[in-house]
Amino acid sequence: MLCDPRHTWAADCFSIVPAVHRGGRYRATDRCFTVRGFGVLGGFGRAAVLVGLVVVELIVTVAATWMYVASVGRIFDADEFAGPRTALVLGSLVDDGEPGDYVRGRLDTTLALYRSGKTDRIINSGNGSAEAGNEPAVMRAYLQERGVPAADIVDDPAGFDTEASCRRAHDVFGEREMVVVTQDFHLARAIALCRDRGVDAVGVNAECPCPTLTIVRNHVRELFFAQPRALWSIVG
Repeated sequence: MLCDPRHTWAADCFSIVPAVHRGGRYRATDRCFTVRGFGVLGGFGRAAVLVGLVVVELIVTVAATWMYVASVGRIFDADEFAGPRTALVLGSLVDDGEPGDYVRGRLDTTLALYRSGKTDRIINSGNGSAEAGNEPAVMRAYLQERGVPAADIVDDPAGFDTEASCRRAHDVFGEREMVVVTQDFHLARAIALCRDRGVDAVGVNAECPCPTLTIVRNHVRELFFAQPRALWSIVG
């Protein structure tokens, strides 16, 4: 089939540039390619796309199922959690020495646990580089300003991602039981990763004075990117 200039958006053309009329027939220009002789390959291409979508859906489903199974019955609101356990507070964006919305919500929830006697040791795990604003130092300052003694706070400046935070809590800080404090979209993955690293982990859902758009974005990111990546880190 040749490109027909009467159909600007012809499905058989890779470009919307019209064909050139030559010798009484429409012929493809160098910018309007037909799929003559490409029908079989086109079919294979569509099949490949379909297979790819099925594989992606399978990976997303398996990852989400694993997270659910690993965390079911282990997620609590702050007032439901019995404690006491060491709290692992996962870092997030800080700006000019102040915690961002997500990490502030995690810290405020941890403060509530500490004041009610449900945790007596707090590990602030995050990116300690100067470029990232030294997340653990900012988190420590926030807690100390609100009455938590320095001796009850541990800084982990190499918690560059959730897996590293869980692994280091076990290997470096000797934790075997913890409560992970983060937002709901993050909790299942955090619990699953910590359990895989040898920590009997439960989670408390952190407050989140966060913009709705960023919450939606993080739920999407968690489902399609972070959870499959975490699964790959386990089986890969």
